[in-house]
Amino acid sequence: MANLNTTLNKTNTYDAIVIGSGMSGGWAAKEFCEKGLKTLVLEKGRMVNHIEDYPTMMQDAWDMEHRGSLTPEDREKYHIQIRSGFVGESTKHFFTNDIDNPYQETKRFDWIRGNQVGGRSLTWGKHVYRWSEHDFEANAREGIAIDWPIRYKDIAPWYSYVEKFVGVSGEKLGLAHLPDGEFLPPMELNCLEKHFRKEVEEKFKGRHVTIGRVAHLTEPQPQHLELGRGKCQNRNRCSRGCPYGAYFSSNSATLPAANRTGNFVIRPNSIVHSLIFDESTGKAKGVKVIDSETNKEIEFYAKVVFVCASTLASTQILLNSTSNRFPNGMGNDSGELGHNLMDHHYHVGAMGSYDGMEDQYYKGRKPTGVFIPKYVNIDEASKNPNFLRGYDYQSAGGGRGDWGRGNGIEGVGASFKDSLFKPGGWGMGLMGFGEVLPYHENKVTLSKDKTDKWGIPQLVFEAELKDNEWKMREKMKSDAAEMLENAGFKDVKMFDNVGGLGNGVHEMGTARMGKDPKTSVLNAHNQIHSVPNVFVTDGACMTSANCVNPSITYMALTARAVDFAVSELNRKNL
Repeated sequence: MANLNTTLNKTNTYDAIVIGSGMSGGWAAKEFCEKGLKTLVLEKGRMVNHIEDYPTMMQDAWDMEHRGSLTPEDREKYHIQIRSGFVGESTKHFFTNDIDNPYQETKRFDWIRGNQVGGRSLTWGKHVYRWSEHDFEANAREGIAIDWPIRYKDIAPWYSYVEKFVGVSGEKLGLAHLPDGEFLPPMELNCLEKHFRKEVEEKFKGRHVTIGRVAHLTEPQPQHLELGRGKCQNRNRCSRGCPYGAYFSSNSATLPAANRTGNFVIRPNSIVHSLIFDESTGKAKGVKVIDSETNKEIEFYAKVVFVCASTLASTQILLNSTSNRFPNGMGNDSGELGHNLMDHHYHVGAMGSYDGMEDQYYKGRKPTGVFIPKYVNIDEASKNPNFLRGYDYQSAGGGRGDWGRGNGIEGVGASFKDSLFKPGGWGMGLMGFGEVLPYHENKVTLSKDKTDKWGIPQLVFEAELKDNEWKMREKMKSDAAEMLENAGFKDVKMFDNVGGLGNGVHEMGTARMGKDPKTSVLNAHNQIHSVPNVFVTDGACMTSANCVNPSITYMALTARAVDFAVSELNRKNL
């Protein structure tokens, strides 16, 4: 795969500027470049080239200096990621150093970041689920926050468009509240997971058990092969970077696609300070950048700017983009910029062991497991009187204990050696993912007295779970235990390790879409109401959270917004 183009235009002027190279930024770059626009992508972090910059992709634990563990120095650097369980020796290079990138917490928030070319598309969980009409209507139906300005029919064709390029493996279920997509063949459930599926679907009406829908190539199509992407090898070392390009990332897919057009330039080590507002035109004329290697300030100019730095980084940029017209942040006429911060709450569920099937095993380490779609508060029959919205379950899957250690045998000699060739017993866990409502008081603001080392005000977090989520967690926990027990699992134990908001790594909101400029930041096309040539298409745009992984929705919204922006440019409206 050819390295990405970093040769800049000497005039610093482009047709489009995209801030961020992760999930949304990669899609914006691809779409602009393929539509013929000269496009500059600004990335805060370092360059990461596909394959050559994945240093641990082929390593086993014994190949690493600390056998996968972090040093005390690293534990200090990656404190936030560690307290949320997201980093180890094999992946630390893809996570952001908390010492150099500080933030403030009035209430705990785990801001898991990945500042590098590709962003968190290198480490995401890869689960891909469409939203339904039921989800887009939820706020209006229940009188919560504001209504979405779009519905499922507006985004459905864009889901199909991005799914085909991404490559999504999954099983069609025919559920209205979890629409089917453009699927490659699903990965297979193992024997215990099939048993669990049979028992749950027989004993719990309305509950379905399927394999997780994930952005992994189980059967690469011509467009995937053209980019050098190959079939998933079931290694489950995805967060180290995939040398086969089997899982979707910006580095393996969208950025190379943009690069091959000849319209693409990427500039790493570019910390966006703010957007430059032109008072005479009422538009943004460009972006002010601090070079992290030289500390020099540079300005880049374009007809249209897409802010895709990730939810909170995008909002930080907009809040810091002040002018006479926007003293409280660009596009913040409504006062909603920074508010309505959401995530998914999880680390709650149950686990148990299973006796039997000792003559069976499974092949490979598939990078997905069991998925149970939402089944609560879908209709009157499933309505729960104690809370709004719902939850789903994801599981690493049913599996057997480690070879040797799973049998609890220690020591030396023949019996110990023999034990190394025998797996332990079967077990399985269910982890619930619940929706967080869009509370106005859950917010981020800019610090009045603390900056990072580049002089940019730090973000201050004030967000928490509330009564609706706490009541939901009780049900998530008890339902998980009930399903496992009814499927014949033993020693079932419930758990609730809540942590802080943010550790779902699905932060959403803070620059929400809406119909009315008085109550929202963006319109139905992800366009800032009051600055028509600036678009925000990452998680900041979300008006509610649903309970499914959101990345495919960001991708679809981004492709849709670029299509609209280019049409507006061609009509001379931007």
